[in-house]
Amino acid sequence: MIQLLFPLIFAEMALIVIFVFKTPLRKLVIMGLDRVKRGRAPLIVKTVGGTLFVLMMSTVYNLTAIQKRRIDDGELNPTDQVLLAGHLLEASLMGFSLFLAFMIDRLHHYIRELRMRRKSMEAAKKQNQGFEDGKNAGAKEIKALEEEMTALKVKISQLESELEVKTKEASSAEANAIALKKQSEDFLMEYDRLLEDNQNLQSQLQSLDRRLSRSDSKKYT
Repeated sequence: MIQLLFPLIFAEMALIVIFVFKTPLRKLVIMGLDRVKRGRAPLIVKTVGGTLFVLMMSTVYNLTAIQKRRIDDGELNPTDQVLLAGHLLEASLMGFSLFLAFMIDRLHHYIRELRMRRKSMEAAKKQNQGFEDGKNAGAKEIKALEEEMTALKVKISQLESELEVKTKEASSAEANAIALKKQSEDFLMEYDRLLEDNQNLQSQLQSLDRRLSRSDSKKYT
């Protein structure tokens, strides 16, 4: 049993040393432990650990039995001394092995949690960076919209001024048109009057011509 416990303890110590230093080998070991903890492997590991714990308790019981015989007899014979030393060594190695196994499990758990926390933190940082970039872009867009709004307000003011000027020009043109229309109506009325006077004068001339022609005809007769 002791021949198996020493290599087991050395292997566990090597795993702990690998966990302590950040090397590519640690990543491989963590990946291996991740696979081991899937499926039925944890049950097997717990069974082995439980068996080792039962063996350690059995060894401790044997130790207490030998110690009880020493108390009863006053001293131990050489065989009991050898058994006591062997059981003490086995119990110590088993306890140390279980302790190292527990440390490996906890280290693996903490390293995996730390890695997950780092990934979450990096994702949060990227999200925060994206939010900040979006916020800056939004601020720039808002500033550009404000500048565009200011330019539009200036343009609207210019258009209102131009519209006011055009309205005044249109009102003036309309007034001129009304005046010209009234003047043309006066001209038409004057033309009608003149035309009527002309017709009257022509009728008078014709009547005078007829009178003259009649007087001339009377003279010759």
